[in-house]
Amino acid sequence: MKRRVVITGLGPVSSIGTGVTAFGQALRAGTSGISAISSFDSSGFPHYMAGEVPDFDPKALLRTLSTSEWGRTSLFAAAAARLAVEDAGIDEKALAGAAAGSSIGTTSGESQVIEALTAEWVHSGLDQITPAYAAQVPASRLAAAVNQELGLTGEAVTLSTACSASNYALGYAYDQIVTGDADYMIAGGADSVCRWAHAGFYRLGALTEKVCSPFDKDRSGILTGEGGAALFLESLESATERGAHIYAEVLGYGLNCDANHMVAPDPVSIAECMRRAHHNAGIAPADIDYICAHGTGTPANDAMEAQAVVEVFGTRPPPISSIKSMLGHTMGAASGFGAIASALAIDEGFLPPTTNYRTPDPELPAIDPVPNESRPAQPKVVQNNGFAFGGNNAITILGRVA
Repeated sequence: MKRRVVITGLGPVSSIGTGVTAFGQALRAGTSGISAISSFDSSGFPHYMAGEVPDFDPKALLRTLSTSEWGRTSLFAAAAARLAVEDAGIDEKALAGAAAGSSIGTTSGESQVIEALTAEWVHSGLDQITPAYAAQVPASRLAAAVNQELGLTGEAVTLSTACSASNYALGYAYDQIVTGDADYMIAGGADSVCRWAHAGFYRLGALTEKVCSPFDKDRSGILTGEGGAALFLESLESATERGAHIYAEVLGYGLNCDANHMVAPDPVSIAECMRRAHHNAGIAPADIDYICAHGTGTPANDAMEAQAVVEVFGTRPPPISSIKSMLGHTMGAASGFGAIASALAIDEGFLPPTTNYRTPDPELPAIDPVPNESRPAQPKVVQNNGFAFGGNNAITILGRVA
């Protein structure tokens, strides 16, 4: 029989809170992590709000890495992983000596480092760039930072499948443990707020001004966000033997790529990805109690996601909410935060809200977005959606351990 895989540690570094307690409380309260951008000069932009992590201090969280040698995104990944391991309560020496690795998703990698390097090149010439910046550029350093911080000797895989990357990373980690190739894995994602992504989404017409309102009739786009999200995975047998607290079980996942359009979501492909996830997890649509939506807040995404949900679940689907209403769109970390929220929903008995919801959309009559306030519930099985530009779809299924 294949090994069952469970989540025993959560490590969020987010705009609404760092650490599982702070993040969980903010999630339940519907706290907003949106503020005026401080990481770059946004004075030339008509829109200037984002979900930045306030007062991020990697030195206070990390024990091994020299923070001056790593970019902000790698430090997000390593800090989140450190928190997840501490939350899991596993002996770090035993972890370092075990078959343990990491899989980390991202959209932009070390975006702030690349911007700094590019500015030097433009203003001073190629021969004047800071060598340290060049050394920090490779996105592969995100997973390498995790392994180096924790002394892990297993695989260090960075997956750059954009805004569904954390779900890809979670699926990869799940497979590693199911097959016995690893005993422990850290999975998640990280990204940083940066000028080029902010400008790019603005030029696409996908950036809202101040408030992200998923599934609302008057929704107008995303707000960029940042942070690191990490989950600690191990076998059920291992977790039981060491008396670990189990948040949820990873039941399975589904992946596909419609390769149809660079930015437009495809509801047919999304629906098929849901079916693949259900099949892989050994469940039926009726078993799903809650959907943690991709829910970007753009008119197209929310409509297409809702259409796919109705296609798979019928006209009375389970509640579906978007935590991007609080966090902003954290890019490669987005479905990692979704997985953390899903695990907390199962473990603590609530549904996270879609905040900033004011006017129901008559074209989405089947959708229950859990408007504005969290809801007491006892979800046993949760679906976590992640979709990305290029048609890269990834969905993970979490369940309560029976």
